[in-house]
Amino acid sequence: MTAPRDLDRPARPLTARPLSRGDLRLLMLALLGEQPRHGYELIQLISDMFVRVYTPSAGSIYPVLAQFEAAGWVGAIEDGGRKRYQLSALGAAELAAQREEVDAALRRVRDSARTITKANLPPSVRDALRELKTALGLCHGRWNETNASSVAQALRDAAAHIRGQGR
Repeated sequence: MTAPRDLDRPARPLTARPLSRGDLRLLMLALLGEQPRHGYELIQLISDMFVRVYTPSAGSIYPVLAQFEAAGWVGAIEDGGRKRYQLSALGAAELAAQREEVDAALRRVRDSARTITKANLPPSVRDALRELKTALGLCHGRWNETNASSVAQALRDAAAHIRGQGR
């Protein structure tokens, strides 16, 4: 069962594979290393990383949690009728041993999320974003406090406008 989507936003096709082979396991290990979590919470956190364009299914999350539990990497604590998974000492040692792989997976996830998000922007927004990046690049080394403050405020206003439309 996939997590609920924002129904006001139409589903869009993914243009890139969201996760490389093995990255979901590494990502879940990293998230559990931060704090104990429910499976549904892991689904939501990963979905948020991809701005809800990609949401892992419960059918992909819970088997990994069961594997982690069988390996002794996590313990499951009953919490209001649901299981909260907590990294064990063995799991923390595994996270430490795989730190380079975990960090590489987190970089791939950020890059993949950025690529998917850009690919799912409407073409007019993507073009405007490209224009903005070009304009910012043209100012390289020629910023002063006045124009930097003005541009920063315009970007904050645009962000507020976008957030207001999303409600």
